[in-house]
Amino acid sequence: MLMQEEHVLLDETAIRRALTRIAHEILERNRGVDNSMLIGIRTRGIYVARRIAERIQEIEGVPIGVGEVDASSYRDDIRRGVAGPRIQADNLSIEGKKLILCDDVLYTGRTVRAAMDALMDCGRPEMIQLAVLVDRGHRELPIRPDYVGKNVPTSRLESVDVQLAEIDGKDQVIIQRRQQS
Repeated sequence: MLMQEEHVLLDETAIRRALTRIAHEILERNRGVDNSMLIGIRTRGIYVARRIAERIQEIEGVPIGVGEVDASSYRDDIRRGVAGPRIQADNLSIEGKKLILCDDVLYTGRTVRAAMDALMDCGRPEMIQLAVLVDRGHRELPIRPDYVGKNVPTSRLESVDVQLAEIDGKDQVIIQRRQQS
């Protein structure tokens, strides 16, 4: 019989603090947000990007553009039959901009690679940085985040589940471990 054991890694307060810290780090590293834009990877990365944008607005008093990318058709390990890049950026061009790609969990790096491929098909940004709420390790590609809410070393028997109020009704990050009994 397969059983699961779960543990809360981040609660609502810890998520808020992590995203606020990421917002401060983005502002410091980029000396503000001029010519910058946050791009959330569908699905939960979109809400991570929006929350970081809210924090930046509160801290600096200036808005930052927020867009989203659906990279599923660019995945090399998942074929869904979806053609072409799907990017929504509130009519903002990514050409020549500093993009901060946002996601909830960084694992193998394949989703981030696919998102970067989709973005590059839509224009040539000045640079792309990566912000993630949770980095759980186990990279299969040479991808490293610039901004991390929490590093969580995991085993391959564990999964990290990010729950956000916009989708799940509550904010928390859970680690689940499968156990055989």
